[in-house]
Amino acid sequence: MKQLSLPLDFTNSHSQEATWFQEILEALKIKDKSVFPDKFGLSIRQWLDKQNYAPIKTLSLFSGGGGLDIAFHDAGFDIVQMVELEDKYVKTLEKNSISGKWLENSQPICIDIKDFFPSTDLQVDFIIGGPPCQSFSAAGRRAAGVSGTNDSRGTLFKEYVRLLKKLQPKGFLFENVYGIIGSQKGKDWQAIQDAFKNAGYKIYFRILDAADYGVPQHRERLFIVGLKEGNYLFPYPTHGPDSPGQEPLITAKDALIKVDTSESIEEGINGKYGHLLNDIPPGLNYSFYTEEMGHPNPVFSWRSKFSDFLYKADPKMPVRTIKAQGGQYTGPFSWENRKFTIAELKRLQTIPDAYEIVGNRQVCIEQIGNSVPPQLGRILALSILDSVMAVALPFPMHYLPENKQLGFRRRKRQLTKIYAQKAKERIIFLNKNPKSILIKKGATKEQVVRYLSDDFTWSKHQLSQSTKINIEYELNDNCWVIIAQSAEIQENQNEFVIDVLPCWGNENWVLETDKVKLCAKQLDIHLFTALWKAFEEKLLEITGMADLVQLSGYYQYSPKITGIMNFEGELKADILWRILQSSVRGIGVAKQLSASELASLWGVAPKNIFSYLQSLRSIGYEVRNHNTNSQIPQGKYLIPYAFPTLTPRSVQLRKTLGNINE
Repeated sequence: MKQLSLPLDFTNSHSQEATWFQEILEALKIKDKSVFPDKFGLSIRQWLDKQNYAPIKTLSLFSGGGGLDIAFHDAGFDIVQMVELEDKYVKTLEKNSISGKWLENSQPICIDIKDFFPSTDLQVDFIIGGPPCQSFSAAGRRAAGVSGTNDSRGTLFKEYVRLLKKLQPKGFLFENVYGIIGSQKGKDWQAIQDAFKNAGYKIYFRILDAADYGVPQHRERLFIVGLKEGNYLFPYPTHGPDSPGQEPLITAKDALIKVDTSESIEEGINGKYGHLLNDIPPGLNYSFYTEEMGHPNPVFSWRSKFSDFLYKADPKMPVRTIKAQGGQYTGPFSWENRKFTIAELKRLQTIPDAYEIVGNRQVCIEQIGNSVPPQLGRILALSILDSVMAVALPFPMHYLPENKQLGFRRRKRQLTKIYAQKAKERIIFLNKNPKSILIKKGATKEQVVRYLSDDFTWSKHQLSQSTKINIEYELNDNCWVIIAQSAEIQENQNEFVIDVLPCWGNENWVLETDKVKLCAKQLDIHLFTALWKAFEEKLLEITGMADLVQLSGYYQYSPKITGIMNFEGELKADILWRILQSSVRGIGVAKQLSASELASLWGVAPKNIFSYLQSLRSIGYEVRNHNTNSQIPQGKYLIPYAFPTLTPRSVQLRKTLGNINE
C-alpha cells in the first residue's frame, strides 16, 4: 500500500536553527535523544543538586502511581508526603521511595483524603495533584452528560481546597480532564474557580496536549496553577509546530528504541474481535470496519464504540491517550498486531525505565493510564521553578502569551483526514480481494437447539437455570425466517411474528435478503428473547457483524432497522406484550423519558411504568435511569434499543433500577 506523506506543517519541518528543545539538551549535555525523558529527568536533578537553593517542600495529593511526583522530584521539588487512597498504588510509591530509588526520601501515606489531617508542624511551599476524573470524563459525556460534582468523586476538589486553606502554600498545580470545563453547562467549572479564589489563590489555566511537550502520546488535559502572589504564564511547547524552532514530535517508534525486551510478548489478540486487528491500518480503530468508512463487510456501526476500541498505534506518530481502564479490545495495540508490554507503555507515558510499577498487568496499566506523563510534568515544574520560585536554570524558558492559541485541535482534524485516506486505500485493496459472505441463491435450512440462561447466556450446551429452545432457520435472498419454540412441542401456528426491515433510506442493508421474520410458536417471553439471540447469532455467523446494535446503529443516531410485531388472532395476554410491540417499533426507545411520558406512549397507567421497566430488564432489554447512570436526571428513563441487548458481559446487568421512589 502506498504510504501517505503528511503535510509540512504536520511533520514539523523546521529550519537549521537550533530549537528550544535542542538548547535544553545541549545545556544538560544530553547527546543521545533515545530515552531522552529519563536522561532529562536525571540531568535536571543532578544539576539542581549542585546548586545552592532551599528545597521546595511539596505535598502530593491523589498521587496514584506517581507521575507528577516523578516530574516535580526531578525538577528539584522535595516531595515530603504523597497521599493516595488505593493500597495497590501505594505499594508502587513505597517501592520507589526507598534509598537509591527514583523518589527516595518521599513518604507515601495510604489514606482517604477526607481523613487526611496534616500535623501542625507540616509546612509546604507547593501542592500538586489532581482528583479522580471519571465524573468529568468522556465516558460520562457518552452516557448522556457529565455527572461532574453530582458524583462524589467530582467533589474531591473541595478536599484539595481544604488543604490549601490549612497549609497555605505559595502555590499549587491541579490536573484534570478538560471535560471539567463543560460539566453541568459550566456551573461546576465556575464553582471550582470560585473555590480556589476564595482560598486566596489567583488561578491560571490551560488545556495542554502532552505530545507538545516531548511525550510520544496525544493526551489533552486541563492544568490549573494557583499562586498566592505573582503571575504565571504556561511554558511554550518544546515539540511540534507551536514550539520555538518547531522540534518534531516524538513518535511511538522512536520512543521504543532500546526498550527492555525481556518481558514476554503475547502474540495476537484473542477473543471474538481479535482477528480484526490485522487488517486495521496503523492509526485507525474499529471504525475501519464501518459502512461510513466504506468497508465492504461492515462489522460495527458508526461511533458505536469508544475510540480506543481496536485502536492500532501508528509508529510514525505519537499514540492516542493510554487509558487506565478498558476491556480486552482497548488499545493502543502495537502496529505489530499485539498488545504493548508494560515496559513499552511506560516509555509511551515517559515513566522512567528504572521506576518500578507494582502489581499485575491490569494494575500496572491503571497506574500508567491515570498518571500525568512525567515529561510534561517536568516542563511545567521547571516553569514554576523559574517564574515562581526564582531559581535560575541553565537554559532559557519560553512562555506562552496569555492569549496565544495552540494548534493541537486543528492538527487533530488534519490527522483525521489523513487516516480516512489510509482507510480508503486499504478498503480498495479489500474490495479487490473480497471475502465472500453472501448467501447463495436458493434456500438454506437448518434446525438447532439452543439454551437461554437467566443471565442471557445463549449457548449450544445446557447450563444451570437455562431454557431449552428449538430454533429453525430458513434463509434465502428474499427473507430470513427464524422460528423458535420451547421444548419438543411442534406447533403449526405462529403466536407472534416480528418483521425486521431496513429503515427508509438505509441503502446499505448488509443482509443479502429483503427482510427477516422472527416467528414464535408459543406466546412465551423466553421465545421473544431467544428469537433476537438467534437472529444475532446468524448475523455474526454470516456477515461477521458484531451484534444487533451494529446492524441498527448506536442509539443516539437514527436507527437503520425497524421492527413490526404482530400477533395471531386476538391477544388475550398481559399488557406487557403490547409494550413489547411498541418497543420493537421504537416507541418509547432511544430517548430519556419520564414515567408519565412512557405511560402516554404505551397506553398504560404511570404508576405501573416502573414495574413494566423491571419486566423489560428481565427479558433482556437495557433500561437505564439515574440509579444506573448518574448522568440521567432523576425521574427519567432510557431504553437505548428496540430489542433486548443484555449479555452476561453487560455492565448494566450488574446494576439495578433501585426502587420506584429512587
